[in-house]
Amino acid sequence: MNDGEWEEKKLGDIAGFFKGKNISKSDINEQALTPCIRYGELYTHYQETIREIFSKTNLPVSQLVFSKKNDVLIPSSGETKIDIATASCVMLDNIALGGDINIIRSNQNGIFMSYYLNSAKKMDIAKIAQGDTVVHLYSSQLQQLDILFPSLQEQQKIADCLSSLDGLISAQSKKVELLKEHKKGLMQQLFPSSEANK
Repeated sequence: MNDGEWEEKKLGDIAGFFKGKNISKSDINEQALTPCIRYGELYTHYQETIREIFSKTNLPVSQLVFSKKNDVLIPSSGETKIDIATASCVMLDNIALGGDINIIRSNQNGIFMSYYLNSAKKMDIAKIAQGDTVVHLYSSQLQQLDILFPSLQEQQKIADCLSSLDGLISAQSKKVELLKEHKKGLMQQLFPSSEANK
């Protein structure tokens, strides 16, 4: 395959599928030792690439399923079909993965796959999700997705390009937040409160 050529295959033909094991809210503890990802965090805390983990658990290791670097994670349940159609690539080994997470493991570039699934395939994934009040997405459905992918070298180039843009967006967002805090502090200094005049 040339760098510019894209090949079409079923996702199930190029990847293995696994499920996480249940980690409830009560199992989360800041002082715990095992970093973990719960399914709801996939659409509230994380984007296409996961390099830092926010939650930890003390559940016994024997009760957990762990990530391999490059795994692509998609929630298997959620509130809306669009929310559930969210892919993230975990770039760390040995992260405990909670229940209601579809784990996609392949030798393709996971970051590329996350960006691809979140853009070109987002609506297709939302369409195959089932349910109204609680939406479910099964690995058997994901395996049937037709996907296009270029050579590994081209996947890396695309992943690097989009990741660098995300890095710039994140840096700018932090600058904006700092400026807002600075403005707020400055306004408090410039304008005396009615309490201070009493």
